[in-house]
Amino acid sequence: MCIVFLVGRKMSDIESKITEFLKDKTILVTGGTGSFGKKFIRTVLDRYPVKKVIVYSRDELKQFEMQQMFKNESRLRFFIGDVRDKERLYLAFRGVDIVIHAAAIKQVPAAEYNPMECIKTNINGAENIIEASLYTNVQRVIALSTDKAANPINLYGATKLCSDKIFVAGNNLVGDRNLRFSVVRYGNVAGSRGSVVPFFRNLINNGATELPITDENMTRFWITLEQGVQFVLNNLVRMHGGEVFVPKIPSIRIVDLATAMAPNAKQNIIGIRPGEKIHEVMCPRDDFQHTIEFDNFFIIKPSIVFSNIDADFTTTALGEKGKLVEPNFEYNSFNNPHYLTVEELVELNKHV
Repeated sequence: MCIVFLVGRKMSDIESKITEFLKDKTILVTGGTGSFGKKFIRTVLDRYPVKKVIVYSRDELKQFEMQQMFKNESRLRFFIGDVRDKERLYLAFRGVDIVIHAAAIKQVPAAEYNPMECIKTNINGAENIIEASLYTNVQRVIALSTDKAANPINLYGATKLCSDKIFVAGNNLVGDRNLRFSVVRYGNVAGSRGSVVPFFRNLINNGATELPITDENMTRFWITLEQGVQFVLNNLVRMHGGEVFVPKIPSIRIVDLATAMAPNAKQNIIGIRPGEKIHEVMCPRDDFQHTIEFDNFFIIKPSIVFSNIDADFTTTALGEKGKLVEPNFEYNSFNNPHYLTVEELVELNKHV
């Protein structure tokens, strides 16, 4: 039912590479109290011999609540700060080897109504992450992106596209440093705070007899938190620097999700929200000349030439081989060959 990124011997090989790479490393996660951050940190602490993991976020209450969840974990540290605050990032990045940048203003309608706040966090914050990495000893940075950054029509997507471009271009600033920036782009995360699943579940638990659907034709890419975390970890050891990594993941129809969660509830069509798309894209048609297909993922290679990275992006740092996609190829949630059925969604929702 759910996509498997790697199986068998390949999975074993990449796990050993990740274990070796993360040994005695210090990792900082911006936005570390969010859904992704908590799952990523739990996975890393449970599976890998890291030296330390730092949560960098601006909400002290969420940090306090997270401290209770990880009460006996001596390798976890908490650092209050905002990605808008460059000087604070300089302090936080001292002694850090790896940065996972998950902090963002993500709510599409909120971004439409508060554009400058979104720009300050998602764009200026990205530039601050790069500058702080350049002037400390950070070795690897992976920035989380979104399907909304491909062919964006809303402000959130536009700011994340800018962020993606900033991180890719950051590789031209590193000189002879062992520092690389890459981006991971994927779709809706099942059960995360930004997902429709908790919203539907809350309505159902409160006795709702109908669920609001913005458009009956709407489709979305679908990935679990565990899969998203594993994809980020895999890309830490396969990146050359400058790639946008895109996983091959299933699509869902929103009406199928509603049916899976509440088969007897009426589906009430309420219309599109500000900035919302009917379908999402992860590899735009206009990028086909830069898009490389691998067994379980795509790479959108940089459109610019780096002065310090001479890499063949059709082969990852792990030796995985890919090939350029066909002309006019586009990877979107509507024409995705893999859709989850209602039955598969019922099973998946038991675990999110």
